[in-house]
Amino acid sequence: MQKRTNGSFMKMIMHIRTMESLLVFLSTLTACLAIHADSTESHSAFECEPIALRMCQDLPYNTTFTPNLLEHYDQQTAELAMEPFHPMVNLQCSPDLRPFLCALHAPVCAEYGRMSLPCRRLCQRARRDCQKLLDVFGVPWPEDMECSRFPDCDEPYPRPEDLMVTVESTDGPSTSGVRRDHGFWCPRELKVEPDLGYVFLGVPDCSPPCPNMYLGRDELRCARYAIGAASLICLSATLFTFLTFLIDMARFRYPERPIVFYAVCYMMVSLAFFLGFLLEDHVACNTARPGHGRASTVTQGSHNKACTLLFMALYFFTMAGSAWWVVLTVTWFLAAVPKWGSEAIEKKALLFHAGAWGIPGALTVVLLALNKIEGDNVSGVCFVGLYDAGALRWFVLAPLCLAVLAGSGLLLAGIAALNRARTEIPLEKENKDKLMKFMIRIGVFSALYLVPLLGVIGCNVYEQSYRAAWETAWVQEHCREYHIPCPIEVEQTRRPDLVLFLLKYLMGLVVGIPSVFWVGSKKTCFEWASFFHGQQCKEGVPEESRPPLPEPDFSQLLLREPQGPVTRKSRGTSTQGTSTHASSTQLAPPDGQRSRASSVRSKISSRHGSLHHPREGRHTPCSYLAAEEYLKFGTMPHLNNQSQSRYSSTHHLDSQSRHSSPRELSRTPPPRITLRTGEDEPVSEDDASA
Repeated sequence: MQKRTNGSFMKMIMHIRTMESLLVFLSTLTACLAIHADSTESHSAFECEPIALRMCQDLPYNTTFTPNLLEHYDQQTAELAMEPFHPMVNLQCSPDLRPFLCALHAPVCAEYGRMSLPCRRLCQRARRDCQKLLDVFGVPWPEDMECSRFPDCDEPYPRPEDLMVTVESTDGPSTSGVRRDHGFWCPRELKVEPDLGYVFLGVPDCSPPCPNMYLGRDELRCARYAIGAASLICLSATLFTFLTFLIDMARFRYPERPIVFYAVCYMMVSLAFFLGFLLEDHVACNTARPGHGRASTVTQGSHNKACTLLFMALYFFTMAGSAWWVVLTVTWFLAAVPKWGSEAIEKKALLFHAGAWGIPGALTVVLLALNKIEGDNVSGVCFVGLYDAGALRWFVLAPLCLAVLAGSGLLLAGIAALNRARTEIPLEKENKDKLMKFMIRIGVFSALYLVPLLGVIGCNVYEQSYRAAWETAWVQEHCREYHIPCPIEVEQTRRPDLVLFLLKYLMGLVVGIPSVFWVGSKKTCFEWASFFHGQQCKEGVPEESRPPLPEPDFSQLLLREPQGPVTRKSRGTSTQGTSTHASSTQLAPPDGQRSRASSVRSKISSRHGSLHHPREGRHTPCSYLAAEEYLKFGTMPHLNNQSQSRYSSTHHLDSQSRHSSPRELSRTPPPRITLRTGEDEPVSEDDASA
């Protein structure tokens, strides 16, 4: 047994050693390939071409390559860079100046992957001898030609070994006159400091230009004013929804409570866009520095604090708004399919908040860590994926598409369950109509949300597909202006239309407006009227307010048995209304004597309740004031001692007539009321006998 164990152990060790050897071999091979790639990366793709520079004719060599040591992509650009030194070369201030300039602007075409640099002593002699003429002509010595950048040697240029390799390499076929695509080179005007970490079109230390690289001045102004107007409309709608919630918090219970948080999210989104409209280019763009040859560029990364704050607010609340819409569909699904009540759904509120706020927060932190913040010079804010297609794909499109798929599936399942309940469960015609209206509200609200959101997703997908073509067209239009290589084989020069940008931004703001649709009802109007009248009552002016309209309790309709009675609750949400009186289904005692004082108190309390019935059973100063005004001008007429005491509202009489039999009603004598002429208040017979 021990031998078998030792044998297995030895086999395991052999396998491990074999794997280690394989890994070492692969790593060595990878390192060799990397070294070879590094050695051939610079100029292995470029071939020798004849020297066309006027200053570099009649040299010991006659072939060169591009890009040269100063990163000039062709010989025409190199000749433009050499023009300031023509007077010094013509005046022959130094015999070393011309070989040194040609060594940099038209280097000898040596072995592929190897560059032959001029010696440092050659640079120092040329600069020392021509310094006076440089000062006279006002030509500064370029930073790219600093002598400390070259190897410390004292040999002529080109070296003999370079000429030998040149002779061998020129035996092959000539490739002069062949155009090559050098890719995108960052213009000097768009270069930024290396420590910022900017990237533009795959080139590091480069940033897009400001104002927008696709839109003109007039188009940009039109887009900004449209975004500013849409942000104001969205801000007003979402703020009205939030203030309506603050007036009556008990009205917005689950399953519709997520609408409030959804409105808050898009209220912050619209506020961020409105701030961007006010700030214009101050946050999204870096300031131009003409003295250093730097143009205005787009802000990237987290170095700009204002841009970072705008990005955090805009991206977090955009994703949170979509998450709260998904939570809203989840609560509707729980109320419609498993038939959960408001209390049961509310117990999961902590889980809803954790998901709706936590997931967008995690995505925001990841983007901050990856430094993916980009200035938006159209809207003036900062967002993600404006120039980085990968960030747009994974951090914008993917979360929005997942939210649409999940929310749409839950919404359709909930609507199907409500429709099935409407057809299968026997309900009163009034409740069936109200249930149908409730389903229509859900459908219209969801359509008003989904259509703009699908528009935003469509615009981003279209931009994702055609952005490479737009960037190539932009380089084709501005390559001569920036003195960078022009692309070859450009099929067509196209750029995005203004309509695309308008649709993307306007649909992103219209998404928040449907929240006002859900609270737009007569009940909301009565609540705002009651709110403003309540303020007037505090100033001493009593006002009467109508009670809120009763609406059906759909959770009770769905939870009850098919043949069970319909019950009503005293309070609820906009989908769970209240009855006019909590005790409307109870009958008054059939017999009993009431004294004049108790009758007066009951009538005063009934009248007081009809005048001003505050929420939660609390009496306000306005209600007491109304009661005093009523006692001042008269009391209600008293009933006969043998009759029942009735309520002042006709609703109770209707309820009593429904619950009492006709025989009992026939036994009840009608009330007899006697009015005293010449008096301000009516007096009954009981009052006279007393």
